[in-house]
Amino acid sequence: MSGEWPYSTSDSLGMWDITASLPEQVSAAASQVAKVSKLPDKAKIENIVVFGMGGSGISGDVLIAAAGPVLPVPASVVKSYTTPAYISPASLVFAMSFSGETEETLEAVGIAVELGAQVVVVSTGGELANLANETNSTFIEVPSGIPQPRAALGALAIPPLAVLDALGLFPGGSYWIDQTVSQLQRRRDQLIGRRSIAEEIAEQLADRLTLFHSSGSVGKAAITRWRAQVNENAKAMAFSSLYPENCHNELAGWTSLNDITKSDLAVVRLRHDNEHPQVVRRFEITREYIDPNVSVAIDVQAQGEGELAQFFDLAIVGDFVSLHLAGAYGVDPGPIDVLTKLKNGLKSPDVLG
Repeated sequence: MSGEWPYSTSDSLGMWDITASLPEQVSAAASQVAKVSKLPDKAKIENIVVFGMGGSGISGDVLIAAAGPVLPVPASVVKSYTTPAYISPASLVFAMSFSGETEETLEAVGIAVELGAQVVVVSTGGELANLANETNSTFIEVPSGIPQPRAALGALAIPPLAVLDALGLFPGGSYWIDQTVSQLQRRRDQLIGRRSIAEEIAEQLADRLTLFHSSGSVGKAAITRWRAQVNENAKAMAFSSLYPENCHNELAGWTSLNDITKSDLAVVRLRHDNEHPQVVRRFEITREYIDPNVSVAIDVQAQGEGELAQFFDLAIVGDFVSLHLAGAYGVDPGPIDVLTKLKNGLKSPDVLG
């Protein structure tokens, strides 16, 4: 598909092509885990914790969205340096880091190892791979050739789910992954054509500040993905909030917006089939307060069978929206120089000087 994309601006890392290959990436990740011989001891697992940041950390949100409703043990996501006090030998820890060098994850997982947790590392290598080797932990290697963590959504998010499926903690996991691949293929074929829904949405969001709304675990993961992709691919600002919580605070702010906000703000509602009936009503009632106060209001409905397929369906639409925005802004969607500078600055003792 290289060379067929609609913009002549630079795509130095091939983000358009790698985004279009998401269905194959998901399928390959599931097949890779099926070949892993060393798995955690299911009998010892009393809780699950996913450590990770950014494009790696969203794997935890996907796990909660897809497997949370059927998991027989509690699961949580940590996106920080800290390690929960309840970590113990009864904990199954997923250490997620594309590079294997994420400092927050390394620090938190190091403490989890000291507390005796069972650890599964998902990474391209780095210090996390060394930790897995030193502790005889399960290591699932993310394939080389993927240019950025955010381009490895399938390679990062699917292995924990496949591991849980193999352990019998995510019943029907392989079926839901297959359904996800099928839906991604259908949606991808729609998105790579001209005048796709992603291109139309991007045209409406261009030069506007965007707020993403959704609900539930599927929606939380989806708005996290859309916001981050707009930030990193399009180098643009975006925000998000979740129903029904935002009905208890944010809604009050919609009653006093000024004319500038009405001309420059867009709202995108990411909808899915697992919305609580009262949340469905909240979406409808709040329209009268929100829509007159924004320049654009868009609803995107997830397609596919099951929570996992619906999340990935929303994700790939958002990914292409962010790429179209990058094209409209004339920016290279791949490199993120400011984040690289931040990481380098953190390594310098003179960062505050």
